[in-house]
Amino acid sequence: MRQSPDQVLTAAQMRDAEQALIADGISVDELMQRAGRGAAEWVWRVSGGRAVTVLCGPGNNGGDGYVIAEAIRERGGTVAVIAASESKTEASRNARQLYCGEVLGRDVVPQGEVLVDCLFGTGLTRPLDVDDHALLNRLAASHPRRVAIDLPSGVHADNGLMLNASLPDWHLTLALGAWKPAHFLLPAAPTMGALRLVPIGVADLPEAGRLIGRPQLQAPAVDDHKYKRGLLGVIAGAMPGAALLAARTAQGAGAGYVKLLGGGEGAPPDLVVDREPLAEVLTDSRYAALLVGPGLGRDAAARERLAVALSEPIPAVVDADGLVLLSPRNLAEREAPVIATPHEGELFALERAFGLDGSGSKVERAEALARMSGMVVVAKGADTVVAAPDGRVAFARRASSWLSTAGTGDVLAGAIASRLANGADAFAAACEGVWLHGEAARHTPAPFTAGQLAEQVARAYAACL
Repeated sequence: MRQSPDQVLTAAQMRDAEQALIADGISVDELMQRAGRGAAEWVWRVSGGRAVTVLCGPGNNGGDGYVIAEAIRERGGTVAVIAASESKTEASRNARQLYCGEVLGRDVVPQGEVLVDCLFGTGLTRPLDVDDHALLNRLAASHPRRVAIDLPSGVHADNGLMLNASLPDWHLTLALGAWKPAHFLLPAAPTMGALRLVPIGVADLPEAGRLIGRPQLQAPAVDDHKYKRGLLGVIAGAMPGAALLAARTAQGAGAGYVKLLGGGEGAPPDLVVDREPLAEVLTDSRYAALLVGPGLGRDAAARERLAVALSEPIPAVVDADGLVLLSPRNLAEREAPVIATPHEGELFALERAFGLDGSGSKVERAEALARMSGMVVVAKGADTVVAAPDGRVAFARRASSWLSTAGTGDVLAGAIASRLANGADAFAAACEGVWLHGEAARHTPAPFTAGQLAEQVARAYAACL
């Protein structure tokens, strides 16, 4: 089967994937050689001839470390191996025997410049013990460059939690076989440095999460017109500037026609503003999607505009104030898809509204809300997760920290709504909008405002053609 470079596997899924390879006749030792020698290629590049220290733990992650060390030794590199404890798996013992260099004890003070962390990897669910924690921190402090293999020791693979306080940070993390949720989740992800994938032949699993990648977009067909490319209605409210910002973004993200429904002060001449009563405006059957929530307000008038928007059989994106006002009865009769784009506070409000206790990781919370509400949920923030009611999950790569400014959520909502109007299904529209948002931030000189970010969405879109 084909291996996907974009799949994200939990620890249990990774174990099952490895067992499937073993059942197909590939030994654990061969898998360890694939992982370790693939990782050694990256360590060799990072080291640039400088001395390398490999810290090996008792399990198969430690076995990977022995393979890495032997690969570097064979190339003529300077490498020291420190064994935190004796190997406890057969494959790890075999790898240790194949390493032709000296194995040092944990009390040695090496003179290396690059530390490779093979203490513990995927599967760790408890804190490092006091001695291992101290050893890891001591070695990290004495090595100016640090590489973590699979995951940094002390990180929970499935939820990104730091199982110990005061863990080191890393310049490079090499995921073995597949990405893990922790590579993209707070609080661990920012400590991992650059991320690279080392393939080992893991099959593409349909039930796996996915890493959000560059969308495959196309230029309009020769016979397209504005309505075929999608009419998007952006509903304004008490603070129309937010809806205007979202509408400006949507114009650059693929929709053929964007209308601002209400407000309109300061709108550019190429943005149509319709101030007629919303219930009358939405009788136009040509609307392909609606965006409601940015700047909507939270009073009775806002609640009424949200109810009107969601009473129509039109795909919709609900953001900002709309998420605070949203209740199950707004969705009770709906068949058209809804995408919700909550930040942490709005996610909590939605969980209360839909009777959820808010427990679990960010992924589990987004999945639970998607199942309960029937919406595609974009749980946004410094780590962003997209969850669909059918169980699909996608993870965003780390984006610019300069996105932590007012209005960037409106830009994200506009990008998602534009993709929805352009014809993408709700899950795809959410993922495409998240990617365009992050790519636009990469192109925007820092520090930037939300308005400056919105202007770069079209450039991000062009990069996908």
